[in-house]
Amino acid sequence: MKKQRTLGHGLILGAFCLGFGVVLAFSDHITVDDIAARSMEDRLNSLGQVIPDSIHDNNLVNDSINMKDDRNHEITVYRATKDGRVTGLAYEIFGVGYAGQMRLMLGIDVQGKILGVRVLAHKETAGLGDKMEVKKSDWILRFDGLSLGNPPLEKWKVKKDGGQFDQFTGATITPRGIVNAIRSGLELFAAHKEQMLDMNAPKAQAKEGH
Repeated sequence: MKKQRTLGHGLILGAFCLGFGVVLAFSDHITVDDIAARSMEDRLNSLGQVIPDSIHDNNLVNDSINMKDDRNHEITVYRATKDGRVTGLAYEIFGVGYAGQMRLMLGIDVQGKILGVRVLAHKETAGLGDKMEVKKSDWILRFDGLSLGNPPLEKWKVKKDGGQFDQFTGATITPRGIVNAIRSGLELFAAHKEQMLDMNAPKAQAKEGH
């Protein structure tokens, strides 16, 4: 009788664990799909702010390629195309601010002229170092239309360092990091323009959750 009772409890516990595992697996599957969908939406939204709709007729996320930057880091280059030719590019760039790394999205045309720059993530001080956000100020919009030669390379600095760009009141490190990041992003295009614009380059494989 005791053995039967123990066996019965074991079967009940096993059934419970199995059922819980099935529910957990199903929930995880639904959650992963939801997270992936939201991630895709966020990415398209970010790209839409630096690549005008008027210059492309493709899905920017689907038409991307992977490549190595000059620090041997893998980056994804999102390519805008229209009528079968590349019309613009966007990729993440990174700067170092007062509170650590800042992630930005840089959009440029095929001549290397900036179409837009937007901040994706940062940890800068609210009300002081966060003026690079469009909702806080128009500072980052001042880069639109500029390129590696406009202004000259030596002027791609904040004014405190002898360059052209304003720093924030009471904060120099943040804008300095952003200007350096944008300049490096433009230099990356100049060095790898042929690869970025090559229509025969293999497309990036979609990654789950990206």
